[in-house]
Amino acid sequence: MTDFTTLLIPDFDLSARNTLALRARSRFGLLIDNAALLPALFDHAARENLPIRILGGGSNVVLAEYFDGITAILSQFGHRVIEETAEHVLIEADAGEPWHNFVAWSVDQGFGGLENLALIPGTAGAAPVQNIGAYGAELADFFHSLTAYDRTTGDTLTFDRAACAFAYRDSLFKREPNRYVVLAIRLALPRRWQPNLRFAGLTDLSDAADLSPRLVMDRVIALRTSKLPDWRVHPNAGSFFQNPIVSLDAAAPVLDEFTQAPNYPQAEGLTKLSAGWLIEKSGLKGFRMGPVGMSERHALVVVNHGGATQADVAALAAHVKRTVHHRFGVNLHEEPIFL
Repeated sequence: MTDFTTLLIPDFDLSARNTLALRARSRFGLLIDNAALLPALFDHAARENLPIRILGGGSNVVLAEYFDGITAILSQFGHRVIEETAEHVLIEADAGEPWHNFVAWSVDQGFGGLENLALIPGTAGAAPVQNIGAYGAELADFFHSLTAYDRTTGDTLTFDRAACAFAYRDSLFKREPNRYVVLAIRLALPRRWQPNLRFAGLTDLSDAADLSPRLVMDRVIALRTSKLPDWRVHPNAGSFFQNPIVSLDAAAPVLDEFTQAPNYPQAEGLTKLSAGWLIEKSGLKGFRMGPVGMSERHALVVVNHGGATQADVAALAAHVKRTVHHRFGVNLHEEPIFL
């Protein structure tokens, strides 16, 4: 049996392990480079009555200042081709693999599909939890299956696309956050690549003579770096609020006042509004509250100006939601998970 007293790191500093750079510590930390450690870890935690939370790249979380338990970091990484058929290439990434590295590798291999999802921070294991998306694409578009450890039963399970119950920035794993630990993901990329150029900033590429996944990825990277603050320079967790999907009746006051307001028709009777646009029109772009604020470059991004805690972020988020609701009658919901 593994002796976790020799593996646990006491008073584990997480300030550099979350992209918001929040002041955060954990009673214990553990780096998991082998999934075989998981059963023994949960047994040890149960015996010692210690709660456990699993962390990837810390890019989509708002960490508490102190966690009285074990914070386990998934650090097993790697990627590979699993299978090639006439229609698809099946590729796999371990949970700790940096997401952008996985995307860039797939493009370097000449595989198309993931280029619109370039430069999203975080790990491959966290990607299905949030069903990450950007520039008109989302993970679910190419998802094949994943392997996860079930904390309840102790089994290692395989989930196909339907079992993951993907929705907009949502999944089974987000709805049951303390049950499954994603170990590896597999994506099926089409042999016959069809570029996704519907999003503003990409449409003009349709006329490019040398159109390729590499060209699209390079444009996505340029767009992201021009619009979004770099978390390594200005700590942030990316898009902080989901784009609200509302009924046409709820959207009417917005669209009647601003006929050019961004909106994207969804299922019958619904439309998606731009959270960033709503925040900016509410006068909150660049707004600051103590050590945190909304980015001056992009109204959807919460920035840590230095020394912030989870409580500071929560207070700012609450203020933004109240202000937008008062101005437009629309409710916003956070994307990052508060842990």
